Amino acid sequence: MIKQFLIDYSLDVMDGEVIACQKHKWACQRFLRDIEREGTDDFPFIFDEEKALLFFQWMNLFQHTKGVLVGQKIEPHEIQYFVFGNIYGWVHRDTGYRRFKKAYWQVGRKNAKSQSLSCVASYESMAFGENMSEVYCAATKKDQAKIVWKETKAMLDGCPELKGKYKVAYGEIVHPKSQSIIKPLSKQDGKTGDGLNPQCGIIDEYHAHETDEIYEVIDSGMVARAQPLLMIITTAGSNLNSPCYRSEYDYVARLLDPDHEETENEEYFAMVNELDKDEEGNLIDDIKDESVWIKANPIACSYPEGIKNIRSKLVEALEKPEKMSKFLTKNMNVWVNYGATSYMPVNKWKSCSIILPTTDVRQFPCYVGMDLSLTTDITSTGGVHPLGEDTFFVWQHSFIPEAKLAERMKTDKVPYDIWIERGWLEVTPGEVVDYSFVEAYLKRIRDDGYNILEIDYDKWNATHLAQTLANDGFEMVEIPQSIKHLSEPTKTFRDRVYQNKIIHAADHMLAWAIGNAVTRKDAQENIMLDKKKSKNRIDPIAAVINAFARAMLQEDNRSVYEKRGPRTL
Repeated sequence: MIKQFLIDYSLDVMDGEVIACQKHKWACQRFLRDIEREGTDDFPFIFDEEKALLFFQWMNLFQHTKGVLVGQKIEPHEIQYFVFGNIYGWVHRDTGYRRFKKAYWQVGRKNAKSQSLSCVASYESMAFGENMSEVYCAATKKDQAKIVWKETKAMLDGCPELKGKYKVAYGEIVHPKSQSIIKPLSKQDGKTGDGLNPQCGIIDEYHAHETDEIYEVIDSGMVARAQPLLMIITTAGSNLNSPCYRSEYDYVARLLDPDHEETENEEYFAMVNELDKDEEGNLIDDIKDESVWIKANPIACSYPEGIKNIRSKLVEALEKPEKMSKFLTKNMNVWVNYGATSYMPVNKWKSCSIILPTTDVRQFPCYVGMDLSLTTDITSTGGVHPLGEDTFFVWQHSFIPEAKLAERMKTDKVPYDIWIERGWLEVTPGEVVDYSFVEAYLKRIRDDGYNILEIDYDKWNATHLAQTLANDGFEMVEIPQSIKHLSEPTKTFRDRVYQNKIIHAADHMLAWAIGNAVTRKDAQENIMLDKKKSKNRIDPIAAVINAFARAMLQEDNRSVYEKRGPRTL
């Protein structure tokens, strides 16, 4: 029954009846090839129907612990039948020992990874038949290692058929009859692997491992076991130097590829569900085409709520570019490098523009940001006026050395001359920006009625000017140029733009800078503008962000009364 199902399923995949990526097709092709040579001298493995069925009978004991199916009995999806039918069905014809000692399944988020691993953990410790089995749910961090362990416990706790047949003590799930255990294991525990004798090692989200230390702890401890299983389930990641990509993904890609006959390992099972790429690594599939999502999400795309969740993630990734790499790795299951991404679509910025301010902004307080950059390049100031109700009016005024103007117009290919006429850009004499003109400009607008509360500056190359401006009576506030300090204002500014709560007077130079701006992101999804990777100069928006960092903070700290102003009777 299981064997015939897998044959029919594989044929449907190969014929296109089941939408699948290339590596998925290769896995099915590999299975069909193995069926043809089953039990031969060159391939001494046979498919044991009873052993495959036993795992799924075990899986059927449990209930869904979360999601729309919570409380219902688990009915394995066809991709689970294929993966675990292979893992548990194939055995050696002479010994009866299982064929696959290692298994790798890469699939998108919300495709029952933890549920599948939990069934494996409990099966290996309580039903597979090995005494004193040691099953380890392994990760680099304790919290990650406990995810599968907690899911296993929750599934056991919800299974009346297994009541009284296990106990939990000292962080272990114990099966007294076989003296087997299930235990979380992490690098943070400081384990060296000494004394471990794993029957089964489960590695969840291997892409997040910076080293193969935990992998080796499990793998090296299995040498005394007759039929161990090292099970890896992961999404793709963004570190191409990780052991998951460098060692496992690259290896299984060659293992599955029928054109790589030199890479053969009869004891390693592999399945990869992802969007397809060409030979250069560029996506062939369109991420906006919902019909291809099932390639990476065979389970999540089998019910409406799963598709709806992916759809919402895509909308967010398109709106917030730094979310795109996470969408690609977690939802489309494709490996990407962390890279610079556009800060925001220019059309979003333009939708906030007005030809002229509808009111005199001088009646509102002003925060002025400074980005001095190199003295031979553009230096910018940026103003932010809180208007109330989380709305801000912003502007910029930049400076360029006269001797560099013609060169910059040629290399940057923008109409600096027109921007000078419009008053967005000011020329200073000589080869470098004369900072005395910056000082004079700030004093001039102050004298013209601008209520400048403070000047917010990047201290790089600004020590002397900052002191000069302080002597002129300006309140000077240094803005640390770190991703930790700039992430929140950079994100919040963009959010306010999307909400049409940033107003500007259609300054083309500022729009140009925003169009140039890209961000860099750390592992915690903090972002900041990245000058090195931006397409061209971003000094005007960098100055505005410096000012907004303080304007946003000060607005948040104002009392409700201050924000509303006094009531009139």
